[in-house]
Amino acid sequence: MKGGTVQIIWHDTKPVLTLDLHPISGLLATGGADFDINIWVINSGQVQKKLPTASYQNSLSYHGSAVNALRFSPSGEQLASGADGGELIIWKLHTTETGQSWKVFKSLLFHRKDVLDLQWSTDGSFLISGSVDNSCIIWDVNKGSVHQILDGHFHYVQGVAWDPLSKYIASLSSDRTCRIYVSKPQTKTKGAEKLNYICQHTIMKAEQQPIDDAKLVKNHLFHDETLPSFFCRLAWSPDGSFLLVPAGSYKISSSETIKTTCVFSRKDLSSFFLEPKAMNIENTNSTAQNPGDMVVEVDDPVTADDKMSECAEKSEGKQASPIIANTPISNKPAKRRITPMAIDP
Repeated sequence: MKGGTVQIIWHDTKPVLTLDLHPISGLLATGGADFDINIWVINSGQVQKKLPTASYQNSLSYHGSAVNALRFSPSGEQLASGADGGELIIWKLHTTETGQSWKVFKSLLFHRKDVLDLQWSTDGSFLISGSVDNSCIIWDVNKGSVHQILDGHFHYVQGVAWDPLSKYIASLSSDRTCRIYVSKPQTKTKGAEKLNYICQHTIMKAEQQPIDDAKLVKNHLFHDETLPSFFCRLAWSPDGSFLLVPAGSYKISSSETIKTTCVFSRKDLSSFFLEPKAMNIENTNSTAQNPGDMVVEVDDPVTADDKMSECAEKSEGKQASPIIANTPISNKPAKRRITPMAIDP
């Protein structure tokens, strides 16, 4: 299969920071530093037996700063956009006799600083956002309000990902940690369950066995905010079996470190599933280590019962054992928080 440049699309010569494809139709949404969201119609060209093309449809102008993240809802009826300054907008698709148009449905106000990533829940009822204010927020889209705040990170949250099976949420931060949250619904007085997530793992460092008679050293698995690629958007595989985390930093010898993407299996989210040498690393003077020769350090604040339940899900041939740190993790809202609100235009 051959690939090539089909078409170059401009955003007023400004950087394009995000894009997303509509889950049903052939629409493409793009956003960038020109403050606008452009909607394009993608023609595959299969009927005409021509190359695919992208035709400009219209622009959505509302943001007053760079648009960093765009995500269509699973149904395709809504579009979430996050921008600098904490702006978070929900657009809704309206169908009229003359055609379709996108209009502002909700303006979600709570983040104090830039929104860097967004992800919808599988049913489209909730949205999670990650921000430079160090927090992740789960939004109730229908109510237009904050549902839960996950504020365990100590630096920018550069990526968020919602498990397709709705059990986990993952976040990646420039504090060099990846946090895995597990669903633990709360029971209301009327018997109904309330969506709730608690931190199960905080993946921090890898403790590797020596290659060249070096001492046993714990190395950070992820880069900090100095990484040239500022956005670090992690993602689940479509069936939820694997979690792919970018901005990886894997030390293969005492003097050599490679940049990599860390792949974690759903069966054991506290350890590597694929070793970096499987990514065709060439021209290295030493052999990349087997994940079985290293230990991934995690914080694991869940209770003993939760640990037993989690262990039942792990495969017998797991590749690494977690180190349980004693640092407690709290999901309580920070004292600096203000009252959340949504504005209906």
